[in-house]
Amino acid sequence: MRYTTAAEAVKLIRPHSSVYIQGSTSIPEILVQAMTDRAAELSDVTLYSGFAIGAKDAPYCRPEYKETFLVNSLFVANNIRRWLADGYGQSIPAFLGEIPGLFRSGMLPVDVALLNVSLPNEEGYCSYGVSADLAVSAVECAKTVIAQVNKAMPFSYGDAVIHVSRLAAAVEVDAPLVELPTSVPNEVESKIGRHIAELIPDGATLQIGVGGIPNAVLAALTDHKHLGLHTEAMTDGVVPLIERGIIDNSQKAVMPGVTVGSLALGSRRLYDYMDYRKDLVMKDVAWTNDPFRIRQNPKVMAINSAVEVDLTGQICADSVGTRIISGVGGQHDFMFGGALSEGGKTFIAIPSATEKGASKIKAVLSPGAGVVTTRHMIQHVVTEYGVAYLQGRNLAQRAKALIGIAHPSVREELEKAACERFGYSFLRLR
Repeated sequence: MRYTTAAEAVKLIRPHSSVYIQGSTSIPEILVQAMTDRAAELSDVTLYSGFAIGAKDAPYCRPEYKETFLVNSLFVANNIRRWLADGYGQSIPAFLGEIPGLFRSGMLPVDVALLNVSLPNEEGYCSYGVSADLAVSAVECAKTVIAQVNKAMPFSYGDAVIHVSRLAAAVEVDAPLVELPTSVPNEVESKIGRHIAELIPDGATLQIGVGGIPNAVLAALTDHKHLGLHTEAMTDGVVPLIERGIIDNSQKAVMPGVTVGSLALGSRRLYDYMDYRKDLVMKDVAWTNDPFRIRQNPKVMAINSAVEVDLTGQICADSVGTRIISGVGGQHDFMFGGALSEGGKTFIAIPSATEKGASKIKAVLSPGAGVVTTRHMIQHVVTEYGVAYLQGRNLAQRAKALIGIAHPSVREELEKAACERFGYSFLRLR
């Protein structure tokens, strides 16, 4: 494989083209900067990005480039969030598992894919490492693939591999991946984690998201046996459970014996653990997030979070009012697949209040808030005050259950709202 410079490599990007930028913690920052440096030579370049954690704001998100780079985000990542909030870019609503189909159908055309890949193995294959998710389908559809070949990227197996002959240009780099060290759960998160862990049986297949509460759930599973992992995002918290044999994937129906994910984000410990492990594979997110594949596993436990929940069980997870702050991700995919799984359970896990003291359980969703998981799909809502089981309950019963796990400071206010909304059917439950 012949290497070139980043400045030379990005000359393959033409005006009026569409460019996919790999995500997770593996944004190809050197190529992205080189592309941005060519702004004066480019125009009307559409940029697609998915779930990602950037080390800094994206360099193309500057007012002087607003006519050059048109950001169409498939998940509002931290490095472009402010740009979109200011109205310079837009997001495309879609379930994460359905986005590869938008690439493959040509609805979202991809001319160039920018990757951050591992060193090639003996057969000449590089790995996408921590980010298979949308990269697999984007590369499949791209006319031109440009890659950073990065000594810091682990080699992961599965769908996320590419032969060097497919690379139109390669740039040799040694650039550390963004690290998200495991956050230590606080007291509230630990209580929520224990509530959920008590409802998880041995032999369950886990889908666990990112952050303090998922880590608290994982920390509370140390006495469990024969757990499996089929998830979208893989984090540091799963490594101790795998190493201790608590996660052994022995009872999964889909790829038994193998840990399955689509992207990874964590510390260097996780990345090093992933390197050349054949019992851990990274798959196309259209595959991992297919609800009908998810349901094939027994006892799927889908654990997700939310921005706010209303008294009927509507879940907002991607916006604060009208401001989009993230994306749907795989929440809907796993809530649906988990509910269909034999013995499956689904959870929305939230602190009862925000850091500023505002209740996350509300009489109605904030104006403009979007519904990610509908009231028709919800099972368990969990706060530090307990578990509200909503499936099969009428609206008044749901309101009563949710008020019971809301922060005590707002319960009276929520009860008044429930009385006004549901009338005698709520009053008779008090």
